[in-house]
Amino acid sequence: MTASRLPSLAGASRLSRRGFLKIGALGAGGLTLPHLFRAEAAAGIRSSQKSVILIYLVGGPPHQDMFDLKPDAPREFAGPWRPINTSVTGIQICEALPRLARMMDRLVVVRSLVGNQADHDAVQVYNGHHPGKPTPSGGWPQFGSTVAKLQGPADRATPPFISLCYTCTHGPYNEPGPGFLGATFNPFRIMGPTRNDMVLQGITLDRLADRRTLLRGFDNLRREVDASGAARGMDHFAEQAFGLLTSSRLAEALDLSREDPRIVARYGTGDPRVFIDSNGAPRVPQSLLMARRLIEAGARVVTLNYSKWDWHGGPVAGDGSGNSIFNREAEDFPIFDQCVSALVEDLHVRGLDQDCTVVVLGEFGRTPRISGHVGRDHWPQVNCALLAGGGMRTGQVIGATDRIAGEAVSRPVTHGELHATLYRNLGIDVNQTTLLDLRGRPQYLVEDNAQPLREVV
Repeated sequence: MTASRLPSLAGASRLSRRGFLKIGALGAGGLTLPHLFRAEAAAGIRSSQKSVILIYLVGGPPHQDMFDLKPDAPREFAGPWRPINTSVTGIQICEALPRLARMMDRLVVVRSLVGNQADHDAVQVYNGHHPGKPTPSGGWPQFGSTVAKLQGPADRATPPFISLCYTCTHGPYNEPGPGFLGATFNPFRIMGPTRNDMVLQGITLDRLADRRTLLRGFDNLRREVDASGAARGMDHFAEQAFGLLTSSRLAEALDLSREDPRIVARYGTGDPRVFIDSNGAPRVPQSLLMARRLIEAGARVVTLNYSKWDWHGGPVAGDGSGNSIFNREAEDFPIFDQCVSALVEDLHVRGLDQDCTVVVLGEFGRTPRISGHVGRDHWPQVNCALLAGGGMRTGQVIGATDRIAGEAVSRPVTHGELHATLYRNLGIDVNQTTLLDLRGRPQYLVEDNAQPLREVV
C-alpha cells in the first residue's frame, strides 16, 4: 500500500472506518495485519524469545580467501592473502579479517558445507532445501515464514518475521516467498520497492528520524479514531493491527538516531542507494545494527542481504579498471569484518548471545583455481558458513577441505543440518514438527532427516 492510500498522519481529514481498516494493509498480495494476527493466533501461543539473524552474502563469497585459506597450495589456487592466527589456538583465517580473528572464541566456522545449488539463487540460503529436489505443493516456505507460523509473535507490537532485504534486479537473488503457508506469512518488509529509500507504510527513514513529527502524527491518528468511533467497530485482530502500526516500539527500533553514535560508528555505514554491480544488494553495514535493534524489539527472525560477492576478473586488472577479484576482496573484507564483529560483540555486551543466533552464508563457494579471465568462478561443491550466538559451543571449526579447498574431506555439513540447528536454537524440534502443504500432506521442516549440528549443541 502506498503512502497516498493511507489515512493522513497529519490528522487533516476525517477518518472513516473503511479508511481506518486500510491501515492494516501490508501491500503483499492483499495481506493485512488483521489477517496476520488471526493466523498467528491459530498457530498457537508463543514459546520463547529466541531469535535468528540470517545474513545472506549475495552472489557467493570466496571461502578459500576468507575462512579456509590454503597458503601451501600453488599460487594459482592460494591467491595473495595470508592466514593469521585467531584467539583460538590452531584456527587461522584471512589477514583481512583481524576483528573476527580476535573473537574466534565466539564464532563457529563451517568449512565443509556441501550440497549447494549451482545457480545464482537465494532459495537454499533462506529455506535450506535444494531447488533441484522434489518440492511439495505450493513450494517450501522460507525459514522466517515457518517460524512465524509455528511460534507467532514474541511481542504483539512487533511482527515475528521482519525482512531488511533490498530488492535485487536479478530476481533469484531475492527472498523466496512463504510457499505453501500462503501470503499471510510473508515477512514484514521494511525496505521499499525502489532503491532510493527504505519505507515503512509509506514513511521514509527521514520521517522516522523526525520523532516529533512522527509521534504527533500517531497522536492525531489515535484522536481521529476515538472521535470517529471507528475503533468500536473493529474486531480483536484489527485492534492489534492498529496497536502495532501506532506503537512507537517498531518505529524506535528503526530509528538509528536513537542509537549511541559510538555504536553506529562501530558498525559503520553505507549508502543504501548504491547497488554493488547493479544487480546485487547495497553494502550497508548499518543493516546489521538495525537487525539487532529489531531483535531487541521482539522480532524472532530478521533476514538481510549484504553487498555483492559474485566477484570476477583475473588476478591482476591490466586495464586500469581495478576489476580484479582481489581488488574487490580488499575493498569488501574490511567492511564485512567491521560490521559482523560489531554485531557479535554487541550481542554479547547486551546479554543476547545465548538467545540470538547469527548465521552468515552465500549460495555457493568459489573455484579453487584462479582463472586469468574470471578470477574465481562459481563452485557448488563446497561452501562455508559463519555462526555465532544462540547459546552454541563456539570457538571451533567444523569440517575440512582438501589441499586446494575444492572438496570436503571431513565432516561434510548439509544445508538441512544448518537449518535444523537454527530451528533447534529457537526451540523447534525438527523431528516432531510438521506443516501441512496445500494438499494437506504433512511436511517436515528440513530435508533428508537432517539433525542439528552435534558439534555446537
